[in-house]
Amino acid sequence: MGHSQAAKAESRERVLRITARRIREEGMANPGVADLMKEAGLTHGGFYKHFTSRDDLIDEAAAVALLDGEAKMAAAAERGADDPRAALIDAYLSPRHRDTPGTGCALVTLGAAVGRGGDDVKEVYEKQVRSYLSLLGDATEEDRAEAVVTLSAMVGALLMSRAVADPAASEELLRTVAERLKRSTAKPNEGARKRGATSRRQPS
Repeated sequence: MGHSQAAKAESRERVLRITARRIREEGMANPGVADLMKEAGLTHGGFYKHFTSRDDLIDEAAAVALLDGEAKMAAAAERGADDPRAALIDAYLSPRHRDTPGTGCALVTLGAAVGRGGDDVKEVYEKQVRSYLSLLGDATEEDRAEAVVTLSAMVGALLMSRAVADPAASEELLRTVAERLKRSTAKPNEGARKRGATSRRQPS
């Protein structure tokens, strides 16, 4: 790749990264092309060298944002070797994640806008939902149901924690949902199965 092509690719990537952050902070409707290009240190007139339209940019940036959030949560799960699910829940429902929407999970910030979008961006969103479910454990039908409930609760709790005015209420939402979700793990189910097996072995 020549110098000019490399510089063009670098500029395009910079615009995408800036847009991915801004749409997580502000939603998909707000950032204007002129504002985004200015933040990237580029001219408004150069926009069409990189993207066919604003919608094209927003759709690509949404994909970047979704992938970035998934990668962070996957890393959190890997760090919790003893209990990856609990580690992911703790990382997701943390004050730090709540307070940094620009670098956080895009399932929360983009959900409503994606619902009004086209099939392409919906497919990217759905792909990330499926990836999160896999991270939470969906090997069996029971596991998948638990993962669906967990993901839905995490996304909802984070959304509400950012929306309420009272800091104490925000903390309560994060803490309570995290605690409840971590209680609802495979371990209690495993215990129930063991108790059932024990009772079946006892003489009648």
